[in-house]
Amino acid sequence: MRIEIVAVGTELLLGQIADTNSQWMGEHLAAAGVASHFHQAVGDNQERMVLAFRTALARSDGVIVCGGLGPTHDDITREGIAEVMNVRLRRDEGGVERIRAMFSSRGREMPDTNLRQADVPEGASIIPQTKGTAPGLICPVGHKVVYAVPGVPYEMSDMFERGILPDLQRRMTERGESAGVIASRVIRTWGMSESGLAETLAGHIDDLEAAPSGPSMAGAGTSGSATIAFLASGIEGIKVRVTVRAADQDAASSLLDDQEAAIRRILYAQAGDVVFGVDDEAIEDAVARALAINGLTLGLAESLTGGLASSRLVNVPGASRWFRGSVVSYASQVKFSVLGVPEGPVVSEEAAGAMADGARRVLGSDVGLSTTGVAGPDTQDDQPPGTVHVGLAREGHPTESFSFNVPGDRDRVRQYATIAALDLLRRRLGSPTRD
Repeated sequence: MRIEIVAVGTELLLGQIADTNSQWMGEHLAAAGVASHFHQAVGDNQERMVLAFRTALARSDGVIVCGGLGPTHDDITREGIAEVMNVRLRRDEGGVERIRAMFSSRGREMPDTNLRQADVPEGASIIPQTKGTAPGLICPVGHKVVYAVPGVPYEMSDMFERGILPDLQRRMTERGESAGVIASRVIRTWGMSESGLAETLAGHIDDLEAAPSGPSMAGAGTSGSATIAFLASGIEGIKVRVTVRAADQDAASSLLDDQEAAIRRILYAQAGDVVFGVDDEAIEDAVARALAINGLTLGLAESLTGGLASSRLVNVPGASRWFRGSVVSYASQVKFSVLGVPEGPVVSEEAAGAMADGARRVLGSDVGLSTTGVAGPDTQDDQPPGTVHVGLAREGHPTESFSFNVPGDRDRVRQYATIAALDLLRRRLGSPTRD
């Protein structure tokens, strides 16, 4: 059964608020095994709303409309749905009393404008309200259905779980559909382009598409046990999203485990250790895991990144066990006097190595990591904007220095340099898999 979500509200189109409701419902529909192929947003205009609803019904089995059920003149979702159903609105007197009681329980008198919230398209049923004033609606349109819920997130989620999901599951059973679950896992990488990842995994993707097909995956253009998509995420690298459909969560987890292992194996063979995390795991989590497993402590010396690397590392719970601290040596004189960098150009591999050694010495850490470079817009030490030098000092190893260039404006150069430096450290320490 295919469901489409239509978010109502001019404020969404103006960018005044983010549409987190559609994101939440998409995630929970997938967990219930319901495919959601399209999301729309439409303003508070009845003609355009009716067009959006009819478009959704033409290509989906059901529509969830979120928003526009309030008491004011621009809350016209009820009118739009009634027009699509070709019926009139009727006032539900029981609904009036429930809304009146809600106001009374708060010591307030109900304004007459709230009477509109008890208007229901003929033939529709109500999802009772428990947290606010506007009831939800279940509106049959031929053999399809339109659901309507308020845009207030906690009211929306409550009605989704109490009203929409049970009704969807009943309809799927009547259609002879097995719900199952749709689940995804995101594999996070650094060091390869999106096109490079796609090319490296092309053979694996072809094998998946050639496999005996199963139910179509939500949000993907292919069928089968699994689908793969790529998400370019800027300073957080490239994400590889794997989506599977299975009978239950355990089976889905097993399929995702198999796919993750296969993707890691292919990428490692072709490009080395480019995978640094899964789902919400950030680069700092991977560094923390590597340091903890190796029993090492870390000290930083940051010039170009100005404390960004330190800030990311202290986001990890328990960072005090392995993170000694940071010297933000933005001024050249601090590099010379505090870190012991020899007088001379500070945007160089030699300066980066000396900074890493100085961090180890000053902070008493097993590992020293440093960043220096040019954020721009001007050149420094005859080096162009985007120049990055990273130093790495480890006990029992020669001090290393690395140079590269990153694109972008001043902020992006600093952000790219931060994750690149942390990823370099992760790779040098080894990248143990998660538990």
